[in-house]
Amino acid sequence: MRSIILSFLFLSVMIAACRKDEHITIDVNAKITLSKDSILFDTIFTSIGSATKRIKLINENNDAVNISEIKLSGGALSSFGININGQNTAVKNNLVLNGHDSLNIFVKVTINPNAKDLTFLVQDSIIISSNGNRQAVRLLAYGQNAVFINNGNINTSTTWTKNLPYIIYGSVNVKNGSTLSIQPGTKIYFHKDAAMNIEGTLDAYGTTTEPVQFYSDRLEAIFNDEPGQWQGIYFKQTGTGQIKYSIIKNASVGITSDSLSTNGNPKLILTNNVIKNMQVAAYIGYHSELIAFNNLMYNCGNYIIYAVGGGNYNLKQNTFAGFNPDLPRKTAGLTFSDYISAKVFNNLQLDLVNNVIWGNLTNEFDIQKKTTAVVRSNLMNNLIKTTNANLNNNGNILNADPLFASPGTGNFIILNTSPAVKKGINLSSDTYFSTYLSKDLTNKARLFPSNLGCYENY
Repeated sequence: MRSIILSFLFLSVMIAACRKDEHITIDVNAKITLSKDSILFDTIFTSIGSATKRIKLINENNDAVNISEIKLSGGALSSFGININGQNTAVKNNLVLNGHDSLNIFVKVTINPNAKDLTFLVQDSIIISSNGNRQAVRLLAYGQNAVFINNGNINTSTTWTKNLPYIIYGSVNVKNGSTLSIQPGTKIYFHKDAAMNIEGTLDAYGTTTEPVQFYSDRLEAIFNDEPGQWQGIYFKQTGTGQIKYSIIKNASVGITSDSLSTNGNPKLILTNNVIKNMQVAAYIGYHSELIAFNNLMYNCGNYIIYAVGGGNYNLKQNTFAGFNPDLPRKTAGLTFSDYISAKVFNNLQLDLVNNVIWGNLTNEFDIQKKTTAVVRSNLMNNLIKTTNANLNNNGNILNADPLFASPGTGNFIILNTSPAVKKGINLSSDTYFSTYLSKDLTNKARLFPSNLGCYENY
């Protein structure tokens, strides 16, 4: 008797919880509205799951509708997976959707490895049946095979080509005595928090039409400009390299460099690169050295270049743009110091010629001398946003808007009316002129007096 009473009370509560006027219609015209009729996933690498996307089922009718079936057409063998009302399942039957109510279906895709080299298309559909109506949401995902490296070591000289992209899990370590050569058009994608560590040599040689790409492995549009998705490239004490015509984006720090070169060769040469969307900085150097020509660096959370503990820096014809609307930066975009700690400080040699140093802050350039180390700086013909009036010499232009074409969309070509037009000092006698400085970021011949920054426009 007691169980009957409890059952009756439970049923009464359930009935009371429902709308008193709820009526399930069987009218064939009472259809479910779909928020979209197809879902497209951008390139998904084999065995890597996608981001989750959502579709909403909406009952715009006054009465409830019984959805007799929601199913993933490919069933358990599908590359796609769906979650209906919080339940991971390939099929769900007899869901009552109240009038003017909705429910969510979440979709993911994981593509299994196969032998194909080229991009391929995976398809499926979600079928929704109600009141004799059959509706479908088409699911499409572009998948691609890749070379997967999980905490791998490169112990001999190795060449990476553009035949397949490379996906890095954990880290890839170029060991001392080895060289990793990366050919034009090669794509290197880093999984969450992955890194490239250089103890030997890295030679990444792209071209204007086929740059080398260092990206996150999340290629969905929502991740396109998201900083901090991977760690970055780290040149350790014995590491050296050259990176040219490459795009490095969406890391914590694009490039970190530790110490000076251990031989007669430059520690690191960066030419004709775009480094952007960094959570912390495009480049960090610890008592290190950098030769940088024709680079565009922008949208970084704390610094564009942060070079501490002294070192040697030769920077010419670069554009450093401190525009980062989504990152609350409070430090000068370019910061140089002789100091790391009370016991770690060194001489600093800084050569800045024909650069544009601009951004949102009132001061985007800072040289800090904190110790007895020698700080030498050669600043000529730069456009600088700064609070330091002492820099108003040697052809430098202070606090004059460079008039970028469209910084919000990443276009940092200067307009013809810019104060930086034809203000560059002649570099034809520079040691690196014929090798790197005779052309701009886009491979256009540099004419003197040149424009300041990485772009010529004539």
